[in-house]
Amino acid sequence: MNTDTLIIYAFVAFFYIISPGPAILLAIYNGAVNGSKVVMVSALGNIIGLMFLSILSISGLSAILLTSSTLFAIVKIVGAFYLIYLGVRQLFSSNKASNKKLELNNNRSLSSYFKEGLLVAATNPKPILFFVALFPQFLDTSYSILPQFVIMTVIFMAFSFLSLSGYGYLAQKAKGLLSNINNMKWFHRISGALFVGMGTSILFIKNES
Repeated sequence: MNTDTLIIYAFVAFFYIISPGPAILLAIYNGAVNGSKVVMVSALGNIIGLMFLSILSISGLSAILLTSSTLFAIVKIVGAFYLIYLGVRQLFSSNKASNKKLELNNNRSLSSYFKEGLLVAATNPKPILFFVALFPQFLDTSYSILPQFVIMTVIFMAFSFLSLSGYGYLAQKAKGLLSNINNMKWFHRISGALFVGMGTSILFIKNES
């Protein structure tokens, strides 16, 4: 892969990554409610999930998923319902709010946030479509394929981690707006509804193969 091709790939990957999606919404939510440490742990889980999907792409299993309507449907349904579950959980969190200082998820371990970030990435069929559709476009068959996959995956993971951390940081800076209990309730309701909406939209992703 030459330098020009790598730059174009980085440009495409960057704008794909910073576009709103489930992982970014989760980072914003965690930044506003749980702080930067949780954001980074969840982001780490997310990029590990992306690495898993990239390995699927390299091994050809993602191509099998795309050619098998049944397998693709299973991945899609699992991912959709997990996002819906996250949304419903947040909607219920808004109902538990009281007039006291709001403290949410303070009994959760960091590993649970890591798993949450990983599952959001690994059960999302959109990255599978991205890896399968775009990775081959940037491969140079005159060079060894595996190192090119590794380079593209590392770039994608690095951009993802920085993007999620950045969104989470900005959300944390706006945390003062959520000190009011009513604002926090509405934040949970809106973010919960967005998660449910994203989960529902995944159900309508079509396997074009």
